[in-house]
Amino acid sequence: MSEERRIVRPRRRSLRTLVHRAALPLGSLLFFLALWQLTAAAGTWSETLVPRPATVWKAFVDVSTTHDGVRGYNGTTLVEHLGISLRRIAFGAGVGIVLGVVFGLVMGTVGWVRSLFEPWITFLRTLPPLAYFSLLIIWLGIDEEPKITLLAVAAFPPVAVSTTTAVAAVSQSLVEAARALGASRWDVIRDVVVPSALPETFTGVRLAVGVAYSSLVAAELVNGLPGIGGMVKDAANYNNTPVVIVGIIAIGASGLAIDALLLRLERAAVPWRGRA
Repeated sequence: MSEERRIVRPRRRSLRTLVHRAALPLGSLLFFLALWQLTAAAGTWSETLVPRPATVWKAFVDVSTTHDGVRGYNGTTLVEHLGISLRRIAFGAGVGIVLGVVFGLVMGTVGWVRSLFEPWITFLRTLPPLAYFSLLIIWLGIDEEPKITLLAVAAFPPVAVSTTTAVAAVSQSLVEAARALGASRWDVIRDVVVPSALPETFTGVRLAVGVAYSSLVAAELVNGLPGIGGMVKDAANYNNTPVVIVGIIAIGASGLAIDALLLRLERAAVPWRGRA
């Protein structure tokens, strides 16, 4: 009987902890919705500037379904808009992340390569996406190429910088120990450098995805429909604030979901992080 109690008590504590963790975000959400409703009902601003939560909910239902013979927004539902944008981010940010990891490994292990490319990467990192998006349109047209390229360019610097820093910070004693055991240069990179750099690389990947998301609306400024950023831009042109808010919430919610997936992947790939 005492053994059963010892098993049940940790389960109850873990359940209380889970409820406590869920209650805080839910409570903050309810508080925000109540504050939003009170602000909108006060009439300080017009309905165009601050629509009521119910109005935004109606816009969400309208853009997610077929209503009055109209399918979603501009003939495309919200899920389809979001799916197209996520595909652009997957291709663009994916290319930027892969190139960032490769460049980071090379710059972290070869000094002259770092000296050559690091100033250019820093220069690129400080540029806002809109600064070079017009140039990409001139070079690549108005189809998918400039959008994918913009997201790739935006995602590349955070990964490259974080990977370079992580590789350069690898303990030299570990490297020398591996070489003393007969490891080749490639063995050292594969078995020592890469595992040591993985935690900071994952941090850079998360930052890169966030930067790509923040560049999404910019990437879809031109010929962005269908696409969630294009939907937000088009709705803003017509002062359709509820649809703009729906698009912003969709971008934020999907970004949170992707970041949670990256965190789970990081915990699976780097289980030793934070336990040293």
